[in-house]
Amino acid sequence: MSLRIVVCVKYVPDATGDRHFAEDLTTDRDAVDGLLSELDEYAVEQALQIAENADDAEVTVVTVGPEDATDALRKALSMGADKGVHVEDDDLHGTDVFGTSLVLAKAIEHVGYDVVVCGMASTDGTMGVLPAILAERLGVPQVTLLTEVSVGDGKVTGRREGDAASEQVEAALPAVVSVTDRSGEARYPSFKGIMAAKKKPVETLDLEDLELEAEQVGLEGAWTAVESATARPARTAGEIVTDEGEGAKQLAAFLAERKFI
Repeated sequence: MSLRIVVCVKYVPDATGDRHFAEDLTTDRDAVDGLLSELDEYAVEQALQIAENADDAEVTVVTVGPEDATDALRKALSMGADKGVHVEDDDLHGTDVFGTSLVLAKAIEHVGYDVVVCGMASTDGTMGVLPAILAERLGVPQVTLLTEVSVGDGKVTGRREGDAASEQVEAALPAVVSVTDRSGEARYPSFKGIMAAKKKPVETLDLEDLELEAEQVGLEGAWTAVESATARPARTAGEIVTDEGEGAKQLAAFLAERKFI
């Protein structure tokens, strides 16, 4: 039987762009270009390596997001994944990590899985809790924050590097795994891979397909909310010291006044 590997990926605003909040205090995703979260590229890479070391395996990438989130799927498909699943619904706007984990769990159950691979966090929300919540919703064990991971003999094993120790962990399949940015550099899509990705299947689902109600997700169903946001003040010009023989003293006085020295 084929090993069913599912990778959760996220379409995030480009960190180099001018990001800000919309009027409803959600991220204004229309005002900045988006891309596949860099930390999720490590998850795709590890999923592909697991598949390459298996006798028979299929890698499915799943994302939840607006129409443009298909770009994140295509990037993962161009790296080598076999197919994609895109959950898109207008009622998902404003969904927090708890709602997202619910939608992902339903989508993953729809696809079927043996192991689910996630990145350690998203580069926009950076909460890092989704893999654990997802495992709870699926009712399976979790092995998270791994720098090494392998699958075989009905279990997943890996290494977790901590401040004081290196741990070897394992769990019986099915299971949820998350990998860190120290798990190995993600491969670059080849031209052949990019062209092949255009022909790979991407299934689109909505809330009705997953038997979910609008009230369970979106801003209405969110467990968390942004109450206020203040724009970062513009950078001001620094103080210029003209060195006429007293520059060092003026610099020392400046640093001492601000208790840097």
